[in-house]
Amino acid sequence: MLIDTYGRVATDLRVSLTDRCNLRCTYCMPEEGLQWLAKPELLTDDEIVRMVRIGVTDLGVKDVRFTGGEPLLRPGLVSIIERVAALEPRPRISLTTNGIGLGRTAAALRDAGLNRVNVSLDTLRPDVFQAMTRRKRHHDVIGGLEAARAAGLAPVKVNAVLMRGVNDDEAPDLLQWAVENDYELRFIEQMPLDAQHGWQRSDMVTAEEILESLGTRFTLTPEPNGARGSAPAERWLVDGGPARVGVIASVTRPFCRACDRTRLTADGQVRDCLFARTESDLRAPLRSGATDAEIAALWKTAMWGKKAGSGLDDPSFLQPDRPMSAIGG
Repeated sequence: MLIDTYGRVATDLRVSLTDRCNLRCTYCMPEEGLQWLAKPELLTDDEIVRMVRIGVTDLGVKDVRFTGGEPLLRPGLVSIIERVAALEPRPRISLTTNGIGLGRTAAALRDAGLNRVNVSLDTLRPDVFQAMTRRKRHHDVIGGLEAARAAGLAPVKVNAVLMRGVNDDEAPDLLQWAVENDYELRFIEQMPLDAQHGWQRSDMVTAEEILESLGTRFTLTPEPNGARGSAPAERWLVDGGPARVGVIASVTRPFCRACDRTRLTADGQVRDCLFARTESDLRAPLRSGATDAEIAALWKTAMWGKKAGSGLDDPSFLQPDRPMSAIGG
């Protein structure tokens, strides 16, 4: 069991498969991209599956989410999911993606054992999408969402980040579109994970502002029995339901006290928090012959010292040195 000194138990494993991405979102990385991890630094497919197996069979992990960078760029993704789905006990498996490659892979991912997807889409306007991502791929993301829905990777969740003066006027339109297409929309406060370290608290569109904007067109009521527990999103019924919308207010309404996540980077580092400034290396012992029990013990030690909170709500917060693409969202 992955427990910390505050009594929180990590049962949700986030696995970054690559730091590479085929978009250049302004809130994530510079236009020229980053210096990517060299292939020898990345965990191999076998190493990833072994780490997940240790988490599931020895440490009580119940949910596994594959992230990136962009995880669909990982050549062995389908095989990795198939092997993880064969574990006993079988974990719930999800994927966070920009959706560009889903049109050609959604059915294969479902057949391999993927349960559901989260797709990032911040705007319905192709020109704004190009300005935010520096790529003309809006139609590919829309097609990927449709493919995921057709494949039954439900609920298909759409993650949207609003940026002041760019797309912050789109919240009601995004929700209307999501309801009409049977997607579950979740707005995420912009977080300080960009490689440029350009995030400014004053520029962030807050959860309060998002809900105020949605309220101009919809009636939102808190989800019945909606205490979110360890779930990052607070959810509301839209016009009485059944459609729902979520808001992940990591900055203004942090949920650290109930956090149940542990994170494995693409280069084999354990992070006890998305915003941690330190990591614990499991790749070296993994490659030097450590047993499963030894790796599990190191993982437990890494999680034991988890801090009470991310510190995002503290004006003195210091941003992690590693960008989001290297950490895994």
